[in-house]
Amino acid sequence: MQHRNSLFKFLIIPILLFFFRSKSSFTHTHTHTHIHTHINRIRGEALLPHFFLKKKRKENTYRIIIRLLVSVSNFLMDWSSPQRMLFFAAFLIIISAAIHGVSGDTMVSGTVFCDQCKDGQVSLFDYPLHGIKVTIACPGGDGKLTTWREETTSWAGGYAMRFGGTPDLRACYAQVSGNAGSSGSCGASAGPAQSLKLMFDMFGMAMYTVDPLISQPAAPMSFCPRTSSPVPVPTPVTPVKSPPTTPTPSPPAVPKLPPIPFVDASVCPYQKWIMPEYRCQWKVVTPDTKVAVAFGLIAAQRYGTDLTLWHGMQGRGEPYRTLLREGTAALLNSYNTIQFPYHPLAVVASMNYALTAGSTQQVLRTALRFMRANSGDGHVSCKLSPCYS
Repeated sequence: MQHRNSLFKFLIIPILLFFFRSKSSFTHTHTHTHIHTHINRIRGEALLPHFFLKKKRKENTYRIIIRLLVSVSNFLMDWSSPQRMLFFAAFLIIISAAIHGVSGDTMVSGTVFCDQCKDGQVSLFDYPLHGIKVTIACPGGDGKLTTWREETTSWAGGYAMRFGGTPDLRACYAQVSGNAGSSGSCGASAGPAQSLKLMFDMFGMAMYTVDPLISQPAAPMSFCPRTSSPVPVPTPVTPVKSPPTTPTPSPPAVPKLPPIPFVDASVCPYQKWIMPEYRCQWKVVTPDTKVAVAFGLIAAQRYGTDLTLWHGMQGRGEPYRTLLREGTAALLNSYNTIQFPYHPLAVVASMNYALTAGSTQQVLRTALRFMRANSGDGHVSCKLSPCYS
């Protein structure tokens, strides 16, 4: 307490001298009215460091003082006066001393949206989602992802996570990890993870933002636009007086609506998904998506952070690679049709359970279940349409 009081006295004296000097001089550039206005603005700015710093009164006091000094020093930057140059140099020394020993915090923030149309992006039909759990995962020294923090979105769909100090989080990911029971029907499946983006890092404080995360319902809403629209039927024009020898043309047949791919039953084995002509049929995830991003932290610990889904589907002859191959095919089938026996969250949960069981028998059993589902169980065939360039 004595240290803080002495610091206040040391800082207030130059400010008061400058204040009374402005009142006694009509030629001074900044009057005391200007100082009052500037100080009121400083009070608003002081909320920023209070938001970032730890809940320790001493550190909050230091950070507010630093911002006050920086703002007041703007009055002293008239280089035509040697006295003001001396004042400014003194303020710089005070700022350096105040910053030393103060540790700030790192803030990560973002928003989760309900992807009502299941198009893999945020559109006008989507809305912020509350009650969704978001996990921050970062690679460790061995390259494996580990969970750092988990937070639930607020009623506005936003989340904010605070970390002590200023760790480097540029290699970390944020992903939807579940729901707290308040997301309604929009928690059936989770979208891909997003990387953290550094906004600023200064004075011991850092802020990262995350691109919008998405959570999806089991099926698109009825009001969502369709990818293909029916061809309009032209209205025949009847002449006022038709020649007797000219027959009236019959209207063209109404074209049949193509089936909606997402609702139409179609289940394909992994051999179909790895064919180049079907790459355009990958939904939500792409062939270059990392296994760690699609299946989460547990899969990252087993398969690493660099393996892509495309290369993961090439594995065979080993239980864990067979599980990854069939699990990836099951994830693609669950994104492609709502009639698949597993929804995306169930695929990820089954994968994680098999990987954490520590039993090769459990791994093979789960891979066999995925393989049976991917084959259509003898009732559903593969109806993927080839890509056209």
